[in-house]
Amino acid sequence: MKRINDYKKLFKIEGKIELKEIKSTYRNLVKEWHPDKFQAGDDKAIEAEMKSREIIEAYHFLISIAPETHELNKEEYQETIDKAGISDIQHKGLVLEITFLDGTSFECFGVPKNLYIKLLNSDKQVRFAKRKIFNTYLFRKAKKSIAA
Repeated sequence: MKRINDYKKLFKIEGKIELKEIKSTYRNLVKEWHPDKFQAGDDKAIEAEMKSREIIEAYHFLISIAPETHELNKEEYQETIDKAGISDIQHKGLVLEITFLDGTSFECFGVPKNLYIKLLNSDKQVRFAKRKIFNTYLFRKAKKSIAA
């Protein structure tokens, strides 16, 4: 959740994330912090290089959690959670990463540790995740499936 808030703050987004706003802000930030604007070896050039990497990372992340992106990928997401079994589950902080047998991984944000433990102990993990996690928590596709 901290990463989401940090990226929203960088892009000056309050409330709902919208693709149009993200793209516009991204273009402006890249123009402002492009490393070529500064002389090589200058402290500002080094800062601009780091800042531009952060901007690019934030852009891709925010695009991946935008409602419009979810809507475009809804069918694929639903098919994955309906047909592919879970092969691996990782939890760090409030981020739950679920990897499916087809190699696709999704990160779910804001998932408390007690829910993660219940998921691990469930004899029907996919069923539990469908009821308690999928479509409840903010998510993003972390990795694409191997078999495409």
